[in-house]
Amino acid sequence: MSEALGLYQAIVPAYVIGWDARALKARVAFGVPADDALAFPATGVERRYALREVKQRLHQASFREAVITAYNGRCAVSGLPEQRLLDAAHIVADRNEPLGQAIVPNGIPLSKIHHAAFDAHLIGIDPDFRIHVAARLLRRNDGPMLEILKNLHHGGLHLPARKRDWPDRERLALRFDEFRGYE
Repeated sequence: MSEALGLYQAIVPAYVIGWDARALKARVAFGVPADDALAFPATGVERRYALREVKQRLHQASFREAVITAYNGRCAVSGLPEQRLLDAAHIVADRNEPLGQAIVPNGIPLSKIHHAAFDAHLIGIDPDFRIHVAARLLRRNDGPMLEILKNLHHGGLHLPARKRDWPDRERLALRFDEFRGYE
């Protein structure tokens, strides 16, 4: 390890396993710690909670219901029919005033994993309703879940029966440009 001032070597994983409040010193463990070092708090005093003030989107429940109903209760990517595992993903975030409205053409029902992948720009949907998987995922080989995601590449989106409920192509184009920017 270098002794030069300001140069450090990262050792991962690292855990803070103790704290001396008087001395303002932390004990740090590197590598996999002993089981007792990561024990859960034993007393109620150690298990604390905080109240937080949050900004909640009041329209989210009705938006979710409308989007999932338009798609007959199924994930638009996988066809998964379990509504408890579905989210209504915004194509354009609702913080975008002109295009982020909570309307069905700005939403897609996605399973929790597909929603997370969509928001992380690991999957994208082009204006022709084709699904694209990020190149960094396509290059990896790491088990069946990743293979399921990779098999979506160039597949088509399951669309609602009513054309007026289809995803808005302009919004998809904006979001797809974001996806391509992460490649």
